[in-house]
Parts: sequence; C-alpha cells; structure tokens
Amino acid sequence: MKTKIMINGLPGNMAKIVAEHAFLNSAFDIIPFSLSSEKNAGKKYLINNSLSVKLIPPQKHLKTLIQLKKTEKFFIIIDFAVPSSVNINGKAYCKAKIPFVMGTTGGDVELLEKDILKASIPAVIAPNMARQVVAFQAMLEFAVDSFPDLFKGYSLKAVESHQSQKVGTSGTAEVVVECFKKLGALFSDNDFYMERDPQKQLKEWKIPNEHLGGHGWHTYTLNSDDSNVKFEFTHNVCGRNTYIAGAFDAIFYLANKTLSGCKGKVFSMIDVLKK
Repeated sequence: MKTKIMINGLPGNMAKIVAEHAFLNSAFDIIPFSLSSEKNAGKKYLINNSLSVKLIPPQKHLKTLIQLKKTEKFFIIIDFAVPSSVNINGKAYCKAKIPFVMGTTGGDVELLEKDILKASIPAVIAPNMARQVVAFQAMLEFAVDSFPDLFKGYSLKAVESHQSQKVGTSGTAEVVVECFKKLGALFSDNDFYMERDPQKQLKEWKIPNEHLGGHGWHTYTLNSDDSNVKFEFTHNVCGRNTYIAGAFDAIFYLANKTLSGCKGKVFSMIDVLKK
C-alpha cells in the first residue's frame, strides 16, 4: 500500500528534490497540490516532467487542506517552505488535523509544539534530516546528561557555511552550540561565524563550485584555557540528497504512528532514528 504525501514548499529547492525522489519511489503517491507563496498563485509545478502540481496561495491554504482531508482521507504532509511560514503552516495543519513532518528550519518551535498537542495529532519536527548529523546531535545530548562540565574552561568557536539563499543561522549549528555550552564551554555571539558569500566559499573554504547552491559545512572548535588541548568537530554536506533518506524515514515513521492510533505527540528525528 502506497503512502500518500503532500509536499509543501514547491518550487523551493528542498521541496523539489524530495518531490523528484518521491515520484520515482513506488512507496509514495504524491497529492498534486502544494502550499506555496502568493507569487506562485495560479501556477503549477511539473515533477520529473510528468506530474503537474497546483501551487496554492496563502489565502487558500486552510480551505485546500480541509477539502483534501475529506477527499484523500489519510495522507502525510511534509513541509519545506520558508522560515517565516513555519508557524502559519503548522497552525493550518493543526486546524485541519493532518499529521505533518516539519522540515523547515525556524519559527517558534515551542508554540508549534503547543498547537500540535492542542490539535491532538502526531507530528515530526525535523529541521535537519541528515541521519548522521542528527545522530551526532544525539551523542552530544547524551554527553550533556552523562558528563556535565566535560568542556568546562574550554572556549568554543563555531563556523558554518550554507548557500547564499539560506535565511538566518543554521538550526543544526544552534543546537550543537547549545549542547557544548551546557557542557561548560565558553561561547559568545562573536564566536559564531556564518558564511553566505559564494566567492569566499569557493576561494577560502574550497567548497566545490557545483555545490555552492546547496551545501552545509560546519566546524566546531574547542580550545582548553591553556591552549594545550584542542578538539575539532566537522561535518561537511554537499548537495541535498543526503537529506532524502531521512525525510522518507520521517514520513514512514509518522504514517505508522498515526495508523497505530497515536495522537497529540511531537516527535524528533532522533525518535525517527531510534524507530
């Protein structure tokens, strides 16, 4: 039995890649509608030159969701819109009572979780879907619980580079930095560097030219107070394909949870990985 999905955020880059892979995957049936922005009102997006998807403007989002809920019965939403739409879209999904995977970074996560619990639906909030990076975060969280003050007295510097179109800081970097701070590391806003200049990325960072439009390079450096000990953690992701497996895992996980009767529960990618 195929899992019906609605991919919101088309024609955004991540939404397009997920749509292309899902179209070629026999496990999915894509609903031909996508919540989009006002500038795309009345337009359609063609997936793999085969499936035409109607792009829905904001004023019709909720009405479309309610109608789809009646006609499609059961489906899972996966959201790759823009940061400013996280809570707006999330609230619409909750009002329509449709389980969803929020893959978009940003928004007020605490408020989003409250809306999910109030609506009594299950959802996955997953701003990062790269399974290995998520596991790295989980290991850090384990360290926070098990080895308090592990890096007490160490200074932390974090640098990250993403495509120029990425708005705001990396949600992954924020989570990792917060973990190191809880482990005792000293950190200030001046210790965080964010690169969005393609020329610097190409010449100074040595990021491959073909991946300037889609990458995530992060390095976290910790130095002891006497500068005799240094730890460095790096994860460099080129392209977006590595996120596809995690996105599909999240969809299947949420579908199974929903069909088993789960209600009013917020899951993370760590929950998805644990299965």
